[in-house]
Amino acid sequence: MKRTVLSVAVALVSGIAAQTVHAQADEPIQPIRPPQNINLGQVELGKKLYFDPRLSKSGFISCNSCHNLSMGGTDNIPTSIGDKWQQGPINAPTVLNSSLAIAQFWDGRAADLKAQAGGPIANPGEMAFSHTLAIDVLESIPGYVREFKTVFGTDKITIDQVTLAIAEFEKTLVTPNSRFDQWLLGRKDAITATELAGYQLFKNSGCVACHNGEAVGGTSFQKMGLVEPYKTTAAAQGRADVTKQDADRMMFKVPTLRNVEMTYPYFHDGAANTLTEAVDVMGRLQLGKKFTKDENAKIVAFLKTLTGDQPSFTLPVLPPSTDATPRPQPFGK
Repeated sequence: MKRTVLSVAVALVSGIAAQTVHAQADEPIQPIRPPQNINLGQVELGKKLYFDPRLSKSGFISCNSCHNLSMGGTDNIPTSIGDKWQQGPINAPTVLNSSLAIAQFWDGRAADLKAQAGGPIANPGEMAFSHTLAIDVLESIPGYVREFKTVFGTDKITIDQVTLAIAEFEKTLVTPNSRFDQWLLGRKDAITATELAGYQLFKNSGCVACHNGEAVGGTSFQKMGLVEPYKTTAAAQGRADVTKQDADRMMFKVPTLRNVEMTYPYFHDGAANTLTEAVDVMGRLQLGKKFTKDENAKIVAFLKTLTGDQPSFTLPVLPPSTDATPRPQPFGK
């Protein structure tokens, strides 16, 4: 049976909102709430745009290439591969639950999902197109012209409409109903004694100072290497790349820990391949604490309880190109 965005939205509302009233309000982590005020027409259009590689110069790369919805909303490699096989400078953060973040990108240079959506299209190291060329492609495809007019009520397609639709689709990519959410909502047998012990360690060690709220992170910028310096070969300097202030060097947006078992490798440079390694590094560099092997294993066990229901919908059928549609430029051309 096919699931539409509408059915997913209804399920989210009925399955989450009705239960959050019972959540344990004294815990620093809270269950995910359903997205609010979703425009379903924009969502369906944004879903097509998210999966459409014709918005890239090569005709090969889509939003889903680096933020793969079958792989935890990321690509599981240290840094993404862009146009002409260029290796990106930073790890692709998950798109799942990204609407809950304080800002977008590791350095927070985009205030929201709409501002973020236009960046990769025009980035020469990513999709390597331009906003003008992207619009030319969309306006050459009758199926898109009709849908944009239906959704936005105008004959002219704009990049503002494109980014708004993509952002609206991304707002639906929340992952409720993790086993830990079920525990928060009162189902005590949803997690094991080992996983609960891991949560207590996670909480009592101070991890929740940064990893809290619905997304278990994503709501602040913190210095990477607070107790000990973090050694990296990556050029990215965090917020300093935006503010140009030395005080912001190595200040990165705290990543969400939702679905973290699926979003390896870890950190902005993708240097930690496993959760065990990531927990060890974060304990030492951020907390000044060396977790024992047993403590580490318990925290990892807890982190795996944060995997929620993954987005599920019918893949979009993209409208076909026409003779007038600009053709892609293959890698190397």
